[in-house]
Amino acid sequence: MNITPVEKTIIGSEEWCTLSQLGIPAVKVRVDSGAKTSVLHAFNIQTFKRGATPWVSFDVHPLQHNRKVSVRCEAPVLDRRIIKNTSGASEKRYVIKVPMRLGENTWDIELTLTNRDSMGYRMLLGREAMTGRVLVDPAASMNMGRITDLELRDMYGIAPKKKTGLKIALLATNPDLYSNQRIMEAGEERGHEMIFYNIKDCYMKLDDETPEVHYRGGHIINGLDAVIPRIRPSATFYGCALTRQFESMGLYSQNSSLAISQSRDKLFSLQLLIKSGLDIPLTGFANSPIDTNELIDMVGGAPLIVKLLEGSQGRGVVLAETKKAAQSVINAFKAVKANLLVQEFVKEAGGKDLRLFVINGKVKAAIQREAAPGEFRANIHQGGTASVIRPTPQERRLAVKAAKSMGLAVAGVDLIRSKTGPLLLEVNSSPGLEGIEAATEKDVAGMMIEAIEQQLKWSPDA
Repeated sequence: MNITPVEKTIIGSEEWCTLSQLGIPAVKVRVDSGAKTSVLHAFNIQTFKRGATPWVSFDVHPLQHNRKVSVRCEAPVLDRRIIKNTSGASEKRYVIKVPMRLGENTWDIELTLTNRDSMGYRMLLGREAMTGRVLVDPAASMNMGRITDLELRDMYGIAPKKKTGLKIALLATNPDLYSNQRIMEAGEERGHEMIFYNIKDCYMKLDDETPEVHYRGGHIINGLDAVIPRIRPSATFYGCALTRQFESMGLYSQNSSLAISQSRDKLFSLQLLIKSGLDIPLTGFANSPIDTNELIDMVGGAPLIVKLLEGSQGRGVVLAETKKAAQSVINAFKAVKANLLVQEFVKEAGGKDLRLFVINGKVKAAIQREAAPGEFRANIHQGGTASVIRPTPQERRLAVKAAKSMGLAVAGVDLIRSKTGPLLLEVNSSPGLEGIEAATEKDVAGMMIEAIEQQLKWSPDA
């Protein structure tokens, strides 16, 4: 007897699914083949009986980072098991069995119930629920389709808030990033309507009379007062084009498309800083492999820093401690036709740099970042540490002038302290908030929103 094999669906590391029996039209699930069982966020868990059958009732916050939307659920109890959580601790959980729809397919899965308020995802899909049905591509996301915030509002009957302040859009790609969450929270706390638009889901109508931006599902974006672009390096081209479109519609952009473009071009940005009379480490740039030795000598020889022009968050930055190592790294990068800079290594910086957060021409917060053991470059994304510092008047002036030279209203200015004075490393148009807010305990996100209020001459009493 021949049995036709079931064609498996390829899903990503996160997907939207539906638990219709529980009254949950959409919940974002984390796909985790390393976990055996699946789990659903639940609280206010209570047991009762219907006839001789044990049931469990519970509340669910189905949407990430949203405790206002709550769904009351009921289901028969399948079992009660001892489960180890991610920290290794054991807890006894109720187990239910319900149908799950993922894309076009529906099948029954077992779910354990526990409070996941501290976790990013409200549901985790374990391998028992996937066996024989799906294959996981960990590099992919939302293979089964995306659901916009507007669609979620319709599904859960979320009434739009009555406008009491400004209507501000955050343009980014990941709503779960700390910085993006904080900006959204800060705006709402100050009475504004905050909307997150995923850059990848926006498209534009180019028209000299009625330029428009459309969002996934055919929604025309209108009625905005301002936009906050938070564009990741890989999305610079399209993100700047989108920001430019909003500017053509007469909207205020906290950082302009031109300023973002200038700051993202590392070579051009350094040239602009020099033109403004600002000090940077001695830097060289070349495109021909035959110039390698002269390029090394140009910045004082080894040790030196080699940087990819397209790198970000410390990636694509290499310390070459000897001339031979420098030759190897430079020629390797050139072999793959990568644009690069070579820069003098400032030994006295001691693996430390400063991040000064500039908003509307003023330094609002500052930290010192120290490299992790064994690293040469300060970077909290790679295990470094951050501490509060008081920048000198010279460092403040340098940071403010650097942001101004790029045309940035909001900037993270990175510099190092050398024996000849402070030197500029780079100017970031989408500086992260987590490290600087944690170290300084300042509401930097709130300061960004306040800067927009000042720019648009808005006040709560107006």
